[in-house]
Amino acid sequence: MSEAATELSEAWLAPIGDFMAYLKHERQYSPHTLTQYSTQLRQAAHYFQPYSPHWLQVSAEQIRRYSMHLRAKQYNPRTINLKLSCIRSLYKFLKVKHIQHATIANPGEGIKGPKFQRPLPKNLDVDQMGQLLNIQEDDALALRDKAMMELMYSSGLRISELVNVNIGDIREGEIRVMGKGNKERVIPVGNKALDALSQWLIIREQMAVPEEQAVFVSKRKQRISIRHVRERMKEWGIKQGVSTPIHPHKLRHSFASHLLESSGDLRAVQEMLGHTSLSATQVYTHVDFQHLAKVYDQAHPRSKKQNNDPN
Repeated sequence: MSEAATELSEAWLAPIGDFMAYLKHERQYSPHTLTQYSTQLRQAAHYFQPYSPHWLQVSAEQIRRYSMHLRAKQYNPRTINLKLSCIRSLYKFLKVKHIQHATIANPGEGIKGPKFQRPLPKNLDVDQMGQLLNIQEDDALALRDKAMMELMYSSGLRISELVNVNIGDIREGEIRVMGKGNKERVIPVGNKALDALSQWLIIREQMAVPEEQAVFVSKRKQRISIRHVRERMKEWGIKQGVSTPIHPHKLRHSFASHLLESSGDLRAVQEMLGHTSLSATQVYTHVDFQHLAKVYDQAHPRSKKQNNDPN
């Protein structure tokens, strides 16, 4: 039977709707992430519906068969793992938020997807970054775009954090952002980014309506969209002759890589990126723990290789 051959019943749709509302309003997930979750869960529900009356009757064996079904459909390992992760997240929500008094297990908890090699994010080197940011034009949109890119590179912002920055969030060389999971953090802003922001804010007054709080606005005098930022950065990469495609995440990664190369302080980079785990930062910045162990052995006064005293 085709996964989309029949309409989903309310028993399947209602928990997905409740979960989406939770992710949107309590976890502050981006529209793109919400679409991803909804798409993956609806696809899974179409598969499970012929075999179970609702989500709470799905067994671990059915989820395992779903994983095998996805492999047979030749989905790549990364996509399969994403789909299984969405299912596990839904069950965590159902247990904690939706039916608090029910004693249900998470049937997806023990189901592992196929192994895959996580691709390392690519960054710009310092010369490429300088080439990208060496914008000589002084029209309003050029000043805005330069300020956006300088700020992303200076402070390692996510694109969602960039577009959500308000006037009151930048003060005394720091920026306050609301990251994933509605977690606030305060990050330093470099002098070049502050200079670019100052130039843009002078022009911004002519482009934004008086009540608009967003730092970055479009020609429509409203908060700029994520899609528009991506398009503008791609255009600037081509215009500035950078040899690799430019997108916002590449600026964030370049920030992390260059800061780590200069400081060697993985914990500080983790905090500034807003990562909850050190392993996320380790993958993000091309650093592996074997390298960290080597640095430890060479530098820490209590490491075995540093302790040369036979007594």
